[in-house]
Formats: sequence, C-alpha cells, structure tokens
Amino acid sequence: MYANVHVLNTAYHDPELRRILNQADLVYCDGAGVKVGAQLLGNYLPERMTGADWIRELCAACQERGFSLYFLGGGPGVAALSAEQLQAQYPGLKIAGTHHGHYDHSGPENDTVIAGVNALHPDILLVGLGTPLQEKWIDRNFDRLDVPVVWAVGALVDFVTGKKPRAPDWMLDHGLEWLYRLWAEPRRLWKRYLVGNPLFIWRVCRQRLGWSCQE
Repeated sequence: MYANVHVLNTAYHDPELRRILNQADLVYCDGAGVKVGAQLLGNYLPERMTGADWIRELCAACQERGFSLYFLGGGPGVAALSAEQLQAQYPGLKIAGTHHGHYDHSGPENDTVIAGVNALHPDILLVGLGTPLQEKWIDRNFDRLDVPVVWAVGALVDFVTGKKPRAPDWMLDHGLEWLYRLWAEPRRLWKRYLVGNPLFIWRVCRQRLGWSCQE
C-alpha cells in the first residue's frame, strides 16, 4: 500500500481502510506532506516514492529477473497501452495481462476478473482503482488471488501513458507536485489539496501537542 495526505485523511474517517493500512506488509510514503507530518512528529522517512517514479526501476528489475506484471485499473484501454509502452522501453519485460478498472468490483464480473488474473499467474499484480476502493478490493480478494505480490498503485497507468501529466522536475524536487496537479485538475482536486492538506497538518500538530484527535 502507499500513504499520501489524501489516503491518510480518508483513513481518519474510515476504520476499514485504517485497518487495511495497518495490516499491510509494506506502506510507503507517496507524498511530501507525509514526510512533513513525520518530521513534525520527530520521525524520519526516506524520500517519497510515487508510482510514476518507481515503475521504471520495477520494470528494469522484472526485466532482469524474469518477473511478470499484471496491470488492473484505469479506463478502458489505458492499462493495455501502459503495458505496450513499458514493453517498448524494456524489451523482454513480461506483462502477463491487463484489465481496465471500470467494472463491477463484486459479484460475477469480479469473479471473472480474478479468474483471469489467476489463469495468467503473474508475479506482481498492480491494482489502480483509487483510494479507498483499491485497498478494500485487495483486502477482500487477497486470499482468492494466486499472486505473490499485490500492490496498490493509484493512477499509475494514467501517468505512464501521459493521460495525467507529471509536474516539472523542479516542482517534484521541491515537494510541489500537489500544486501542479491542482493546477491541472482544479475542479476534481481543489478540496483534496486546499482543504485536505491544511487539515492533515492541523491533525499532526494536535498529535504533536498531545491533544485528542477526535472530531
């Protein structure tokens, strides 16, 4: 799993998501805001690691070791396109399969998707359905998946294909990707960043001061 400010704000009001994050084998820092929060609490986190950053290294490692990937998520055709682009950049990379994320995530259709994944035996399943759906989908279906590693990846396939553009390097280097994304999608993201970011820091400060975080 990964944690950014939006994920942690969602988990604050969602006990199920909070439990899933706490029980995950690995939760990595996906945003500069989480690093700032950790520092305010006197803790240290290594550099943030977003999906758009680590996917190249993951593909290179899988190419070298012969591991296969399966992409689940994004709009129709986006996961398949991301697989094509990555295979072009990493010849010999094994993509076991892809499936878009716009389907009924329970019932017969979900059963069909899981059966399709299992039939291809990928080494790593990358699930990008958005928070909290992707985390809850992984938690509810993990025991049914014949996959060693299941990884929540958010909008990874959109970033790989360029459907969602990345911020310039200078903004990435200074923890300002959130500002770029707000500029790119103001109607969808204004509340997440303009309300969510200050609210997250306020909660961290209250924790630092030993105040109750119940609202």
